[in-house]
Amino acid sequence: MAQDPIKVAVVQAAPVFMNREATVDKACGLISAAALQGAKLIVFPEAFIPGYPDWVWTVPTRERKVIDEAYRELLQNAVDIPSDATGKLCRAAREAGAFVTIGVNERNAEASGTTLYNTLLFIDAEGTLVGRHRKLIPTAPERLMWAQGDGSTLQVYDSPMGKLSGLICWENYMPLARYAMYAWGSRIHVAPTWDSGEPWLSTMRHIAKEGRLYVIGCCQAIKTSDIPDRFAFKRFYPPGDEWINGGDSCVVDPDGKIIAGPLREEEAILFCDLDSGLVAASRWKLDVAGHYARPDVFQLTVVRKAKAMIGEKVVKKEKKTKHAAKPKKAKRRGRSA
Repeated sequence: MAQDPIKVAVVQAAPVFMNREATVDKACGLISAAALQGAKLIVFPEAFIPGYPDWVWTVPTRERKVIDEAYRELLQNAVDIPSDATGKLCRAAREAGAFVTIGVNERNAEASGTTLYNTLLFIDAEGTLVGRHRKLIPTAPERLMWAQGDGSTLQVYDSPMGKLSGLICWENYMPLARYAMYAWGSRIHVAPTWDSGEPWLSTMRHIAKEGRLYVIGCCQAIKTSDIPDRFAFKRFYPPGDEWINGGDSCVVDPDGKIIAGPLREEEAILFCDLDSGLVAASRWKLDVAGHYARPDVFQLTVVRKAKAMIGEKVVKKEKKTKHAAKPKKAKRRGRSA
């Protein structure tokens, strides 16, 4: 039986740079606007709150003071989980009746509180934060800003659209990470990113064709004028360049065809209707986690254990018996005195 199409909204926007509260408010407004158009899945870019630390690609590492000041402000405006910021996002999702995915800079509140993760939040239509995924591998100079996540945050989520998965930016180039998503039954895959242009768009098409699922690529569209002049790193941008990132957000169908977008150099919400039945219908030829797999030849093990900063050692106490035998006295040799 045919199912009604599912409307998704891909939010290509700029944050209120380095302002957590204002960016959360902007995100909530965009969630409401997307819901008014009937969206049931609303996707935001990578590191949307409070912004992507693009200075790592432009500022020389010898500029220690510039980097230190930028990191300090990024840390101050990062997101704790849970917090007032996540609470507002959850309420907005509940009021919208939509599933929301959004990228944040997450503070490691469970430990030092001064390390950051590049994290993707999954909020269901009931307003519940059902999961978070910490990016496994920050790329190149991103490692100056973000720590590595672990396998404990890898999973897919139930949604009215079917199983929903997400990998952040160049994690989507990790074949085994992709395969885990396919094998766990993903039907819609979100790929929030900072990348744009070619070959990224080709990557989105390849993943959709490979996994026979819908792929949603979502990127920020941000200009140099969106960066406040008080940031010292801004002087390292080439003069005359208006766009720091043009976006190229898109939606790709299970046959690898772009069916919405790419949006280029504009802030907008990209809407698209998805036919959930098309995923299953397209897999009769290729199902890489089904009849096209060879588990007798290839096997994948995913370690889904969290990395604890401090481990606890349990010391087992010896049990005392009620009627312990008394030790026998050693026999004395020779004559007694």
